[in-house]
Amino acid sequence: MNFQLFFSRRWWWTTLLVIAGAAVCVRLGIWQLDRLHQRRTFNAHVESMWALPALQLKAKSQDELTTMEYRSVEVTGTYDFSQQVALRNQIWTDKNGIPQAGYHLITPLLLADGGSAVLIDRGWIPADGNAQPADWRKYDQPGQITMQGIIRLGQTKAEMGGVPDPQLVAGQSRLNFWNVVNLERIGQQTPYSLLPIYIQQNPDPVRNEPPYPYQPRIELSEGPHLGYAFQWFTFATILFVGYPFYLRKQEPEATK
Repeated sequence: MNFQLFFSRRWWWTTLLVIAGAAVCVRLGIWQLDRLHQRRTFNAHVESMWALPALQLKAKSQDELTTMEYRSVEVTGTYDFSQQVALRNQIWTDKNGIPQAGYHLITPLLLADGGSAVLIDRGWIPADGNAQPADWRKYDQPGQITMQGIIRLGQTKAEMGGVPDPQLVAGQSRLNFWNVVNLERIGQQTPYSLLPIYIQQNPDPVRNEPPYPYQPRIELSEGPHLGYAFQWFTFATILFVGYPFYLRKQEPEATK
């Protein structure tokens, strides 16, 4: 095989395209392997959290909480309904399988041992009749309660690739409706310290009125990433191996 043919006047542009295409395929294959590693790491973390007993949440144990997402937790305290907020664009499917639009109600729970509070995602409420914070007071649960749920980390729309929550304007002291549980910004409008996590309350199968607690369904599979990586590496191999064979067939004609 005359390797000078690869960069001859007739074939140099095609050769560069083949090299670039193969490099892109290899990079995409590596990217899928990275995604597979991330998925395996996530699965291992979730499984390790599920294997632990429920954490008895205290006001003082803050730093390590951010490493415990998805761990079961139990906490005792009193809700502060004056500081609750709502998440927009939340869907709940009723017992007839019909999706309904609404909000998730996020309420600070003042911890029984004092010093701070933790945000609780109490669940879904309908959009109809809940346009103002005063409307949410019909869902109040007064007095000290003990509730169970799972630990979740806060988010920002920038991290999730979406539109961020608006900034406060002149004369505005708080936002009542949010796109995500942005713990840092919600904490700025709350008159006491918030723990660096929030809690999604455990669903209650016998509950027949809002708010309906919600937890995400977590799929602990490896997904299609390994198969996709194999496909991309196969495409790269076809380009690297197939192109020289193609040129070899063209070589007699090119040397006439």
